[in-house]
Amino acid sequence: MHTTATVQQELAATFHRALTTRDWALLREIMVPEVVWTLPGDNAISGTAEGIDAVIARAQLIAGYGLNFALEHVLVSRHNMALGLHNTARRGDLVLDEHLATVCFPRDGRIVEIETYLSDLPGMNAFFARP
Repeated sequence: MHTTATVQQELAATFHRALTTRDWALLREIMVPEVVWTLPGDNAISGTAEGIDAVIARAQLIAGYGLNFALEHVLVSRHNMALGLHNTARRGDLVLDEHLATVCFPRDGRIVEIETYLSDLPGMNAFFARP
């Protein structure tokens, strides 16, 4: 039997797998066309990406920085889920080492909205500084 929590955990695991394997077609399958992803900060990846193409472009940009997306926890609420991640990367003298929660809001088994919460906003701004 698939409970709501089981479906949420599977969807979160699929989201993580799509990011780590750079499977953009899989991301497209698990999100609605009008999906929205909001990230804090003032850098190349911050702000709100609206629509599946913009969200996938953001995921591609983030992955292009060589991040290691270590999944620590999948947390579920009555209706939503969050991925507890530890992201690390190195680019020249810049080091990214942050914990974050990526909260996903699903509807009918697909993600409609994503909001990311960060532990080190200044570090993220430095690492993803606009060119």
